[in-house]
Amino acid sequence: MERSLRKYWPIFLLPTVIAFIIGFVVPFAEGLYLSFCQFTTVNNAKFIGIKNFIRAISDAQFGASFWFTLRFAICSVLSINIIAFIVALWLTKKFAGNNFLRAVFFMPNLIGGIVLGYIWQILINCVLSIVGKPLLALNSTAGFVGLIILMCWQQIGYMMIIYIAGLNSVPDSLIEASKIDGATNLQTLFKVKIPMVMPTITICMFLTLTNSFKLFDQNLALTGGDPNHQTEMLALNIYNTFYARAGAQWKGMGQAKAVIFFIIVILMSFAQLKLSRDSEIQQ
Repeated sequence: MERSLRKYWPIFLLPTVIAFIIGFVVPFAEGLYLSFCQFTTVNNAKFIGIKNFIRAISDAQFGASFWFTLRFAICSVLSINIIAFIVALWLTKKFAGNNFLRAVFFMPNLIGGIVLGYIWQILINCVLSIVGKPLLALNSTAGFVGLIILMCWQQIGYMMIIYIAGLNSVPDSLIEASKIDGATNLQTLFKVKIPMVMPTITICMFLTLTNSFKLFDQNLALTGGDPNHQTEMLALNIYNTFYARAGAQWKGMGQAKAVIFFIIVILMSFAQLKLSRDSEIQQ
């Protein structure tokens, strides 16, 4: 049986490779080519060089969306990972209802982003109306804070599960040794547990960073970029450029923005992975 698997493994791999090429490689290559074109449909694309990229970089709203997305990503990554880690520490202790609380914290991750966006839009607007503040459509600060709350609400439970798995993998012998040496709970946390779960922290940081930068449906549902595009993130800006404006010049510009967006996410993800992995230790 093992010999047969070794001999015929390309046959088993072939459907996946074909699906990957058709579903990812071909559309990616075509999208990259279209970023250098002016077009309304794929069949009438006209190559114009780097003009789309020049227009995209020169777009003030695209720059504003980048800085808004960057601020949002920093705040959400820190908030999600700190809270998720604290909750994971709490739920690794043995007490009645432990598993039930894990399920409760994880449940928001099962709800779609669009649904969560509209739910929190109603909740936040109700609170703002009660305290006499402008609603989300006229309040960029509330929109920013609302996006952070929504992202935390959805992602903390998922990251919590990963952190619990990491914390449970820390050898009990190390924790017992630290206690024998007279270390306090806080010293054990920072000197033993956190260094040992750094690979887990790297994974969670990577996931939250990429999810924050790619956020679209929650942004569309909660604020729609209002007021006056002040809460418009990069993905929503690309969507509005490509679909909300008529004309061949906007299609190519939107495609160029998508390529720039892809490069930004890749560079930031690799930078984050490099910084996190430098802090990891071998168990």
